[in-house]
Amino acid sequence: MFVKVYQYHIETGKEQEFIEIQEKAAEIYRKYVDFHTAYLKSNDDPTKWMEISWYGSEKIYEKSISIINEQKEIQELYKRFQSVLASDKHEISEENFSQIKEI
Repeated sequence: MFVKVYQYHIETGKEQEFIEIQEKAAEIYRKYVDFHTAYLKSNDDPTKWMEISWYGSEKIYEKSISIINEQKEIQELYKRFQSVLASDKHEISEENFSQIKEI
């Protein structure tokens, strides 16, 4: 399995808007790729979130993401996502992993 991990900070009070954006984005993603995503919110920093998504393979991810990113609606949702990021912490970290084993 190919795994994408993102970390970012969501502005306090904009969490519900963030969830709505992610739900709409997931609808678009599901049209093009099979995936599973979990969202984690830090217990230590209420603005810090982690997003972990699993895909069948990196090849499947790369093929589908190029099509997904061309969708006008996904581009609009990404702009909305950027608007809910904490104003003092706009960084988005992104890492790629390979899942070795699930127990």
